[in-house]
Amino acid sequence: MLGILLINLGTPDAPTETAVREYLDVFLSDPYVITLPKLLRDFLVQKIILPKRPTLSAHAYQQVWTDAGSP
Repeated sequence: MLGILLINLGTPDAPTETAVREYLDVFLSDPYVITLPKLLRDFLVQKIILPKRPTLSAHAYQQVWTDAGSP
């Protein structure tokens, strides 16, 4: 038997850099998402991912966001 599992991993509260940064910080700090020791995970998220990714992702969210929110 073959099945498909669809999972919603959440979305930022708004298509802004601040909201995306908060969402990514919470999401990527989950030890089940990035399975590294906490010290390495925190370094990766805080020093490598969060300085640039929220700006790029916020722009992408702005392209698809509607008055009703995230699609």
